[in-house]
Amino acid sequence: MSQDQLIKLACKKCKRINYWTRKNKKLVERKIELDKYCNSCRAHTSHKEAKK
Repeated sequence: MSQDQLIKLACKKCKRINYWTRKNKKLVERKIELDKYCNSCRAHTSHKEAKK
């Protein structure tokens, strides 16, 4: 059984949740931050892991 859990990625600029991804919480303890495209900002912005 996998230890991966679903997490939300929210845009840092507009705070909208645009992406869902998986993260193994036993191996990765820090919050994930990725550069992704945001439709509302219409640009590539930093997306950070949001609370459930």
